[in-house]
Amino acid sequence: MAVSRRSRDGVLIVAAHGEIDLTSCAPLAQALAVPREATAPRTVVDLSGVTFMDSTGINLLIGADQAARGAQGWLRLAAPTEAVLRTMQLVGLDSVIPSYRTVSEALEA
Repeated sequence: MAVSRRSRDGVLIVAAHGEIDLTSCAPLAQALAVPREATAPRTVVDLSGVTFMDSTGINLLIGADQAARGAQGWLRLAAPTEAVLRTMQLVGLDSVIPSYRTVSEALEA
């Protein structure tokens, strides 16, 4: 798994590439960690490069969403691949965390 971070207009964009599972999730978890001093963190997770995500990834995204909301911020998901979207829909994650077709749509929402 590879993860990159960039910022656009004060929004952190985290792009994940590869598989998100128990053995590979540490880089994504670090990238999504909300610092204690963060005020209203806003994050978009670009899932366009993710080929597989298991329950570890689901739990990681739920935790990141809860941390962002707890700091008066938000988390949005962008461009999930078909396989990842099916997993999200199967567990109802798409009804908990907003998901958009593109990073641009997530930023504009």
